[in-house]
Formats: sequence, C-alpha cells, structure tokens
Amino acid sequence: MELSREEWVSLVLRNAEEVVTREELLALYDKEEKLAYIGFEPSGLAHVGWVIQAEKVKDLQKAGFDVIIYLADWHAYINDKFGGDIEKIRECGRYMEDCFRALGVDENKTRFLYASELLDTMDYWEKVLRISKKTTIQRMKRALTIMGRREEEGEMDASKLIYPAMQAADIFQMGVDLALGGMDQRKAHMLARDAADRLGWKKFVALHTPLLPSLSGGSRMDPIEGKMSKSDPSTAIFIHDSPEDLEKKLKKAFCPQGVVENNPVLEMARLIVFPILGELVIDRPEKFGGRIRFSDYMELERVYEKGELHPLDLKKGVAAALSDILAPVRDYFARRPENLERAKELVGI
Repeated sequence: MELSREEWVSLVLRNAEEVVTREELLALYDKEEKLAYIGFEPSGLAHVGWVIQAEKVKDLQKAGFDVIIYLADWHAYINDKFGGDIEKIRECGRYMEDCFRALGVDENKTRFLYASELLDTMDYWEKVLRISKKTTIQRMKRALTIMGRREEEGEMDASKLIYPAMQAADIFQMGVDLALGGMDQRKAHMLARDAADRLGWKKFVALHTPLLPSLSGGSRMDPIEGKMSKSDPSTAIFIHDSPEDLEKKLKKAFCPQGVVENNPVLEMARLIVFPILGELVIDRPEKFGGRIRFSDYMELERVYEKGELHPLDLKKGVAAALSDILAPVRDYFARRPENLERAKELVGI
C-alpha cells in the first residue's frame, strides 16, 4: 500500500533526532528513485547502537530508498585501525556485512560498498581538493570528532586532516539524496552541505539518529564523548552477545535508583526495546510486585523516576527484551560463524 506524504515523512523520521532539512526531505517524496547511505569504519565489533541504525535503514527501505552501506576501509586506515593493516580492516568489513544481514536489512535494496571501490578515480580526489579549498583548517580540526578523536589530535599526522573532506567527497561521489548517521556525524554532514552551497553541487538531506550511552553512563555535557563504543568492550553490549552476557553486562551498568538522565538502561529501552517490541515486560517475584508490563516508554520513565521500580528489575527486564530482539542475530552467526570468529581474533577477544 502506498504511503501518504504524512505517513512517509513519519516513517523516515521515526526515532530520528534531527533532519536537515524537513523541507528538503519532503521534496524527495515524489522522487521515483531515492538513494541513501550510511558509512562505517571497519574497526571492531558491532554494539547494540547498530540496532538503531539498522532499524532506520529498514525504515528508509520501506520508504522507497535504496541504501548504500559504506564500509570506509581507507578511512579506517587513516584512523589507525588495526595498526593500519588494510587487509585486516577489509576482513572486519566482511564481518560488518554479516552484521547488517543478521539485523534484517532488505538485501534487495542494500549495496555494500567499500571506500577502495569509490576512491580509485581522479574525479573523487578532485572533489576532495575542491571541498578542502572551501573549508578552513580550523573547521577540519573541529570535524575530527567524526573519527572519535578530539580536535587537538589533528596534529598527530597530516592524513587526519583530509578525513572530513574525504567523508564529504564520499557523499557527492555516490550522489545520494540522503545521508544517515548518528549525531556524532553531524559536523561532517554540515561541512559537506556547506561545501555543496559554495560549489553549486547537489544538496543532500542529513538524517541523524540519537547516540546510545556507554554502560558506564552518558554525558549531559558531551553525548559524543559518553556514547557506547566498540573500542571499549567493558562498557558495550555487542549484537551477538549471549543472553548470559547481556544479563551480566547490564547488571553492572550505570543505573542509579530514580535517575533517568544519561541512564543507559533506560535509553536502551527507549531507543531499541519500545520501537521494536512496543512494550517492556518485567518479571518480578510476587513479593516485589509481580510481573509488570509497560506499553509506553514515558510510563516506564515516570515509574522509575518515582522509585517504584528497582534498578535490578529494570536491568533484568531490558536484558530479557534485548535477548529476544537479538535472537535472530545469534542464530545468523551460529549458522555463519566464520567472519565473526575472524573479527574476534582481530580485536583480541
């Protein structure tokens, strides 16, 4: 059934934090062929924040977009991943392809593209140069947060400074209508949109999803600094973790009684459990109130903030819900373990 304009916009924006701009997005509704992309460095194991991205990819595909999942191998090389070993980076990329298949993206509307397939033309590098000419060194440094680095780290080696221009050039080289990313990618997208204005190039819509906090707790001052990261296994839940690992990790998560701000357990409920399952069921012993069912996230937050739900009960409920959501991923890798096992070897697990 064809979606109305309002239904289409609602689907595209569902659970997103920001779109730049809504008017430009609306203009894509009538476009027959629509292309979106999301990019990742092949640099480690996939944590549950990827569920948010995969669900958004599926929403875009339902809205008529074909989607490129861009595996930025040379960008990971610049960012010193796996010691700059490009073959190890590409092996990790093959594992990442499996992750998105396991998370259920529509393979008929998905293309996995490696940076090494895109960068091998003078046309691409001309774009990098033109973007660089229209961007100050200071702005390039400010955009280093897209690499998970601080601005002052721009002095490490000169290749870091071309990374933001390369990410912008990727977008124009692919000719996408929409760029998807977490809020940590906003600076790169805004740099690219400004370059489009200055160079007279096709403008793309930027769609940003919220960031999932680390299990050790997020940061009100800097959500990017406090986000869940695959580089810190002790504060991340991976999409192929066993039910036992999920419960063990969540048991240690930051989740003070009655505190809702920067609470990673509540954020997993808000950003993953309710959008996918539509409810959260928490089983408690009868002496502690018995089973309780929440059909709305705000109801859960209100109850928790009042101190009427114990942190351990919340953690157990979210762990069980995540286990159900991630069951297809565990099943996928049980049947196709090769790339996951190699990725674990690469990161030393």
